[in-house]
Amino acid sequence: MLQLLRGKKSSLFVKIILVVVVIGFSFFGIESYFVANIDTSVARVGGSEISQEQFRERFSQYRQRMVQMMGGAGDTSFLDRPEVKRQLLNQMVDERVLLEANDKLGVAIAPDRIRNEILGIPAFQSEGKFDPDQYKMLLASQGMSPSGFEQRVHDDLAMRELPLQISSTALVTDAEIDAYLRLKDQRRDFHYIKLDKPAAADAEIADADVEAYYKAHTADFMTPERVALEYIDLDGSKLEVDQTPDDSVLKERYEKDKARYVTAEQRLASHILVKVGGKGGPDDQKQALAKAEGIEQQIKGGKAFADVAKQDSDDLGSKNLGGDLGWLDKGATDEAFESALFALQKGEVSKPVLTSEGYHVIELRDVRPGKVRTFEEVKPDLAKQYADSEKERVYSEKAGHLTDLTYQNPASLEPAAKDLGLTVQKTAPFGRQGGEGIAANPAVAKAAFSDGVLVQNNNSDPIEIGPNHVVVVRIAEHKPSTPMPLDEVKGAVRGRILVERIAKQAKEHAEALFADFGKGQSLAQIAEAQKLKTEEQKGVGRDAAVPDSALVKAVFAMPRPADGKPSRKLVELGGDTYALVQLDAVVDGDPSKLDAKTREATRTTLTEGLGYASMREFVSALRKNTKVTLSESRLDE
Repeated sequence: MLQLLRGKKSSLFVKIILVVVVIGFSFFGIESYFVANIDTSVARVGGSEISQEQFRERFSQYRQRMVQMMGGAGDTSFLDRPEVKRQLLNQMVDERVLLEANDKLGVAIAPDRIRNEILGIPAFQSEGKFDPDQYKMLLASQGMSPSGFEQRVHDDLAMRELPLQISSTALVTDAEIDAYLRLKDQRRDFHYIKLDKPAAADAEIADADVEAYYKAHTADFMTPERVALEYIDLDGSKLEVDQTPDDSVLKERYEKDKARYVTAEQRLASHILVKVGGKGGPDDQKQALAKAEGIEQQIKGGKAFADVAKQDSDDLGSKNLGGDLGWLDKGATDEAFESALFALQKGEVSKPVLTSEGYHVIELRDVRPGKVRTFEEVKPDLAKQYADSEKERVYSEKAGHLTDLTYQNPASLEPAAKDLGLTVQKTAPFGRQGGEGIAANPAVAKAAFSDGVLVQNNNSDPIEIGPNHVVVVRIAEHKPSTPMPLDEVKGAVRGRILVERIAKQAKEHAEALFADFGKGQSLAQIAEAQKLKTEEQKGVGRDAAVPDSALVKAVFAMPRPADGKPSRKLVELGGDTYALVQLDAVVDGDPSKLDAKTREATRTTLTEGLGYASMREFVSALRKNTKVTLSESRLDE
């Protein structure tokens, strides 16, 4: 082909081909022809994607919440099940669908809502008021910036906005409340006979039966597969690092990061809010402005700002505090509000200031000037930061070196251990559910039984088991799962056969008696023949635990007696016990006997339930109309 082009390089055809190629490079970049575009997303939702990193971060947060809920105890290996990860991924997809719907429908979150949401978070408050320093400190400890956190709050509010609006439209009528209360307070009368677990009809089990059962269920009598691991443990907290820096090093850090030690000017403010009423038209604006100007004149005429705020402010959050907003930084309020506040002198009151919330009259009560902390003041902090960063640096270097060495020598841990001055340690044998020591960590157990480690006999990737703490493992010993000798499990096999026989006998006996019950025999007749007692229950409620919660649940699932004939049912109670049940009467609750408070509580319960159902239907409809592609195989990568 190239020879053909060389031979015809002056032809019109070749010139056209070259023009097309050049245009292709200019539009797409020559690198697009050589660099593969690899998709690593776990889901694509409409025009956006959920990356593996986003899913891992969300899953990590979810795991931490679950560990906290369990008090740091208990087995959390269930969190690594595919169905758990799939459920979390679907939740993230629903959230992304809602955000895309917001963009299409023009739903916007006002900056004031974000600000008020942040101001109301208790973790950022000191003595009941928002503390800017605490806010920044907590965010920094989580590796977040204020702008990044504000975006998170924005997205959270945005995801809730449409569902809240839809659920708020739920309407429950009085007739629906009556129907619910009739069912909720319903009472039922019934008779029953309890059939206890039978004794084994044939306790003698032949050896031939034992052998046949063992052969048919060999998979149930296997020794568990077990492994023992060799491992290298690199723990950053145990590294020996020179943590005593020269003053010159600390002074260099101080000068480099001096902006961190500058406290911005803060202003102690109060305000009175006058919201614009009606539909927010010109007349409504004029009326609100006139009221705000009147408030300004009252204060400048001698009335105490706090007293006027308690009487006239529309801001419920600060009204009872006399309009007190506490100390405010720049960037913490609406731009117009901030401009007016920082233009005031101490003790001055502003003219009415218009924001998206309405008109504000602002009082500047005090000013806290900005301050630069000296080197000597921050030296202890700098020394601690230096020590931490040095440990982090040394750990990162060693962790990187560990990774390189274990990859370069995949069949042994000794070279890495020798180079890093570490010891190759060994675990006790354990199964797929984990064991003791590092084997109690689900990630270690998972790696131990992975294809690369167990089958290919390679070193594992570095496994993070804590902050600045990794291990690399390899198989030291592997004991496959094998059938247990029949002689060792004969007793267990006999026990299994006996249990199954009893279960079968109990079921057949119960079904035979229920067949007689359906053919016209009464409960009393069956009870007399079986030398059993007929029990009677009257006025039993839906949530009753007596005589048996499973029995009550089954009774309330039975159809009402029709044409004067009772309903009949065979109920399995568990543990190879059954009950023959006869439902005699159903008495609905009487809503007219309940007070208004109970009815209102019922209305709230039903409205919340209906609202939630409507919201789920809405999200489901959005998802059906959005192109969603899931890549669940990447959840574990």
